[in-house]
Amino acid sequence: MTKHTKIAIIDYGMGNLKSVANAFANIGYAAFIARNPNDLCFASHVVLPGVGAFGDGMKNLCSCGWLDILEEEVIKKGKPFMGICLGMQLLATVGTEYGLHKGLNWIPGTVKKIESNEPQIRVPHVGWNDVRILKRDGLYQDLGDSQVFYFVHSYVFDVENKGHLISGLTCHGIEFVASLEKNNIYATQFHPEKSQKVGLKVLDNFIKSTL
Repeated sequence: MTKHTKIAIIDYGMGNLKSVANAFANIGYAAFIARNPNDLCFASHVVLPGVGAFGDGMKNLCSCGWLDILEEEVIKKGKPFMGICLGMQLLATVGTEYGLHKGLNWIPGTVKKIESNEPQIRVPHVGWNDVRILKRDGLYQDLGDSQVFYFVHSYVFDVENKGHLISGLTCHGIEFVASLEKNNIYATQFHPEKSQKVGLKVLDNFIKSTL
């Protein structure tokens, strides 16, 4: 299973790298933590996980030299890419957490704070929640119409062109994007590495759908 895969998990100082690497290892894939931008040249797949603030994430990607190599390997060469939690949000045009911050702009849209008039809706959104699956291939191959995944976040990605890009939706006071799929780019707001068997299935589907 690992013969044609070498999964690079980007270390840009925004957490949960080892748990993602372990999740891929648990389903038989070779994954490594990439600490040098040039490591991406030798990878078959690229994963950008992350927890924390949007502005800090972009600042770290820039200061550590990841931006140019990501553009080259993912956008120009079409290398399969998966963003997880903050890694999905950084695909946006702009983030609004603690001011306005430019994102990668791979998928036009804005990252905004979860807002609800319902007092029982707590922010951050932490815990298990249903995802309504809109696409039954790609990340959700062989899964049903709805699955439960683990979330930890206060901000959501408001995608401009919602149409064919959104593969899953969730509700926490408001309905928001749980996952995206665009050509070689895949992303989840939830943490598949923390979502037990169904999360591992999503990671497995990411690899299998891009081989």
